Amino acid sequence: MALAEPAGCAKGGEDSVPFPDIIELNVGGQVYITRHPTLVSVPGSLLWEMFTQKNARSLARDSKGRFFVDRDGFLFRYILDFMRDRRLVLPEHFPERSRLRREAEYFALPELVKLLAPKLSEQNSLGDDPCQSDPEEPSPGADTARSLASAAAALPGAQPGAEGRRAGFITIGYRGSYTLGRDSQTDAKFRRVARIMVCGKTSLAKEVFGDTLNESRDPDRPPERYTSRYYLKFTFLEQAFDKLADAGFHMVACNSTGTCALAHEQTDDRIWTSYTEYVFYRE
Repeated sequence: MALAEPAGCAKGGEDSVPFPDIIELNVGGQVYITRHPTLVSVPGSLLWEMFTQKNARSLARDSKGRFFVDRDGFLFRYILDFMRDRRLVLPEHFPERSRLRREAEYFALPELVKLLAPKLSEQNSLGDDPCQSDPEEPSPGADTARSLASAAAALPGAQPGAEGRRAGFITIGYRGSYTLGRDSQTDAKFRRVARIMVCGKTSLAKEVFGDTLNESRDPDRPPERYTSRYYLKFTFLEQAFDKLADAGFHMVACNSTGTCALAHEQTDDRIWTSYTEYVFYRE
């Protein structure tokens, strides 16, 4: 019994049907599986031009034979959803609207570009179109909270912007390593930090670290939800501590664990690996 060819790997010599009905795409390292009619559903788009060719061999492929597109793999999900039903539905508090618009321009989807374009609101200020995202439920005590914040700001000695600071915890974690040789001679590069992880409420993490926060592993997390998948774009602990201190946080706890292993069988050098967490709090 003959096995069917993998999806997206049809022979390019078949001019009548150059593409299979089910196609696998590798977009920036993210794998998507969809139908050929979906990819050609918008005439004139980049995907339409790619998948209406008579010869599929001219398209780039990855090592597994999937069609490869060198674009943002996380944002492509919204491109594909739009091509399926011509509607744009984004998560609440979607932070990458401008980047998604850039992707829509690249894929030549003018209708999607128009939906993502900022427009003038009733208050004559630029803002995103709320009708294109999932509806945000108003907080029952929002008006009361705003009134209390305004009253606090009017008190003598109140610090500007202090009313906008919310209490909460942020945990900084990192894995470090160092090598200890003979006679306790420590390697000059004694602290190697591969990545500094950030755990806590999304809104607090973004407030403190801003553009230095890498959200690629959890891009759609709403501000009031918690995450443990963010990490920083730099690897200096002191830089993270400075940012937390500037935002009014102070350290309240820390803990660490460590393991030891021989670096080489022929030497006495040992590699110590540790995982450390620092807990910060702001009142």
